[in-house]
Amino acid sequence: MQRLVSLYNLLLSKLSYIDWLGPLALRLYLAPVFIGVGLHKFANWDDMVAWFGNPDWGLGLPLPGLMVLLAASAELIGGLALLLGVATRLVTIPLMFTMLVAAGTAHWNNGWFAIAPGDPDTSTAKVVAMLGIPAAERSLENSVGVGERLEAARSLLKQHGNYSWLTERGPFVILNNGIEFAATYFIMLLVLLFTGAGRWFSLDYWLSRRLQGIPR
Repeated sequence: MQRLVSLYNLLLSKLSYIDWLGPLALRLYLAPVFIGVGLHKFANWDDMVAWFGNPDWGLGLPLPGLMVLLAASAELIGGLALLLGVATRLVTIPLMFTMLVAAGTAHWNNGWFAIAPGDPDTSTAKVVAMLGIPAAERSLENSVGVGERLEAARSLLKQHGNYSWLTERGPFVILNNGIEFAATYFIMLLVLLFTGAGRWFSLDYWLSRRLQGIPR
């Protein structure tokens, strides 16, 4: 047993040499996501303002112009900061807030899944439904309906269209637009809030060394 503990501690000590890899991977994954959505909002300003402010087919938020400006700025500046690894802990806070707002206003009523599963037997909701959670049980029922509609769509396309050409870039899905992506990004940002940008490949690391008087 003592040998196993020693081997485990040895493994942990070796992993410390690459402990920068996790934060770097998170930053490189999240940065293009936020840069992209921030640029999209600025490039489609009028449409975004209309969507943010319209109560009938949009989000119905007050001061939609200001809301778009705040969201787009947080995403664009935050994404660039994540890419460079500068002020990482600070920029995660407005980005997490943006994800909470997005989940609560644009995605909450659509449930969890971003893409609706079409098979209840393979849906992750099946595991949660075992705990007796009503929302998961409703999701499984919805999966049955999704599967039926996807099968009907495939049948029509195979009969009346070039199905192989239509699906050569990927299969057809039903977009559910739930909170899945917003929640996932929030969790990833939360990790960065506690870990920081990581060593070696971030400006935060080198600025910290400079301020502490540590030689390069």
